[in-house]
Order: sequence, then C-alpha cells, then structure tokens
Amino acid sequence: MPEDAGIQLGRRERQIVEILYRLGKASVAEVRAALPDPPTYSAVRGMLALLEDKGHVKHRRDGMRYVYTPVIAPNKARQSALRHLVSTFFEGSTLAAAAALLEMSDDNLSPDERKHLSALLARSEKEGR
Repeated sequence: MPEDAGIQLGRRERQIVEILYRLGKASVAEVRAALPDPPTYSAVRGMLALLEDKGHVKHRRDGMRYVYTPVIAPNKARQSALRHLVSTFFEGSTLAAAAALLEMSDDNLSPDERKHLSALLARSEKEGR
C-alpha cells in the first residue's frame, strides 16, 4: 500500500481509520459507537470490509465478532500524514510547519519540552539535515 494512501480515503473511511488508530483495535459496534452521526451497523461493517479490501485495515476473529486494526503502524501513518501536510500547506518547508505549530500553541512549552526540542535540533544539525 502506498504511504500516501490515507489521503485517498473518503470522509467516513478516514473517520473509521482515525477511530482505529485512536482505539488501537475495535469491533464494528465499537467503531459505530465512536462515529459522529453513525450509519447503520451493516454500513459500518461494509465500510470496514472495503477498507480491508483497499489494504488499510485487517481483522481477526474474536469469538463471534471481528476485531479490526490499522495495517500501517501508527508512527509510519503519522510520518506519512505529516509529509502530506507539510507538502500541501507549507510548500514542503519543515521550518514553516514547525513554526506554525509553535505559534499556534496555546500552552507555553515546559522547560523539558524546550530541552527536548533543542536536542532534536542539535541532532538534526549534527546529521546534516
């Protein structure tokens, strides 16, 4: 499955995949319960089957029910989503994206968070990125 496959999902499909990432795993009923204005149980089951056919989710049997999980590991999905976000909204500039995140933050960074950011910048500089 291509890394940018998530951007090709419809609104409901994206909501379902986001729910699975948030919960880690879920049955049809659990997904349906987490959806805003949920469609019927059968419709959710059908969308999960379609997402499985597209290679976005997989299932395992747990007694009488299927439990669904995302196929792509959360950290890889985050990286892909961030790459797409930076490319789409920040003309590929990591600096512009990072600055926007820092500027929109309502919270002041804690000393530990500042230290962590400084260490990431130092590592990036050392690696020549």
